[in-house]
Amino acid sequence: MANKKKTKKVKVLVMTGFGLNCENETAAAFNHCGALAEKIHLNDLLSGERALDEFEIFAFIGGFSFGDHLGAGTVLANRIKFRMKDALKKFIADGKLIIGICNGFQTISRLGLLPALGGKYFVQQVALAHNDSGLFRDDWVHLKANPKSPCVFTKGLDMFRLPVRHGEGKLVADDAVMKKIISKNLYCLQYCDEAGDVSAGFPFNPNGSTMNIAGICDESGRIFGLMPHPEAYLSPYNAPDWTVKKIKGCLGKDGDGVKIFSNAVAYAKENLI
Repeated sequence: MANKKKTKKVKVLVMTGFGLNCENETAAAFNHCGALAEKIHLNDLLSGERALDEFEIFAFIGGFSFGDHLGAGTVLANRIKFRMKDALKKFIADGKLIIGICNGFQTISRLGLLPALGGKYFVQQVALAHNDSGLFRDDWVHLKANPKSPCVFTKGLDMFRLPVRHGEGKLVADDAVMKKIISKNLYCLQYCDEAGDVSAGFPFNPNGSTMNIAGICDESGRIFGLMPHPEAYLSPYNAPDWTVKKIKGCLGKDGDGVKIFSNAVAYAKENLI
């Protein structure tokens, strides 16, 4: 049994369709970390042709689902909530993992999968509003992980960099909700400057997010959403300053985004298969 577990691959559902456009990079990230990622269209899930319970990890990817009409992630969240809610509830109850990246974060926050305080899923408690600049921001940011967070995906991370590309990334919530997010350490990632200052303003905080928060999780640590794109930094050559790092001899083997996916795959392999 032990040998069979070692050879069996973690299965990842990378949902595609209707304006989502990061499926290849996201699948590549999980495959690079030893998982088996399948790119499956939303319609195949809604029709029952494919089922959530085939998988250990569900990835809500980046893009512009339904053209961001009615607000980023809103239409996609409603489709899933009213047609896949029971399957998603079982997926969560079974202890499986969910990651939402950029538009995926917007979607799962509107679905109420994050932060799900008190275990109340499918009740929206936070929102991702328009950037303070009023502009779509495409840049690289420094991030600092919260070592006290229960988040499975950010274990072992400290400071690192990822690219951002969004127009609605400002995390906002009622004061009572934000206080609980802070007290329970559900904020996993914060924007910071090169010295690690998590109070640094624009451009280090690209959207004006409360407390410079770039990513949050639920209380179990198994559901994670973030605005930056870890799937876009899998190779050290993805970074804009890779030539400088190569000259200095500190280029590294992988891009900074890989650790997020390897953490998820390792957890799933140990606990779910």
